[in-house]
Amino acid sequence: MPQVDENALLASIKALEPTACSPMAVSDFTFRLEFRALCEANRCGHYNKKWTCPPLVGEAEDLINTVKSYQRGVLYQYIGQLKHSMDWKGTLAAGKVFNAITVKIVEDIAPTIERSLVLGAGPCPFCDVCAAKKMDPCRFPEKAVRSLEAHCVDVNAIAGVCGMKYINGPNTVTLFGGLLF
Repeated sequence: MPQVDENALLASIKALEPTACSPMAVSDFTFRLEFRALCEANRCGHYNKKWTCPPLVGEAEDLINTVKSYQRGVLYQYIGQLKHSMDWKGTLAAGKVFNAITVKIVEDIAPTIERSLVLGAGPCPFCDVCAAKKMDPCRFPEKAVRSLEAHCVDVNAIAGVCGMKYINGPNTVTLFGGLLF
């Protein structure tokens, strides 16, 4: 496969209509091992239940090294508008839009790159019920999307480097993903 044309890649991701996207250098990433403690608190309910979530996704240091094995990427963001700060339906709706963008990147854009990794927000969007529930192998390992946070990426820090805000005001939910190459 040819070398990655970053401008064309950025245009392809922009066409999916995220709120924002920006090229980035993986060397700008900050990693925080303490994010694993947040996962262990299991506020999302996915800890030890999804192949793409801790601890099943792998050791933090290994995942950090995986991310560091890439040089460049595109960070993308979706900001969902909520009716109020506790609008769970609005949060889920924003997640659906974000996941649709991520799925298109996994299925249509990433395969055009010789070596790439797509990282999203939260659990993988491909299966309603993860095969990990029965400890069966992942049904779509070539598509499985792990989160930036599971890889201990400080999304707030990289968002700032990329000119994006991590918090976008009241009654919003902000989700981030990245395509590394």
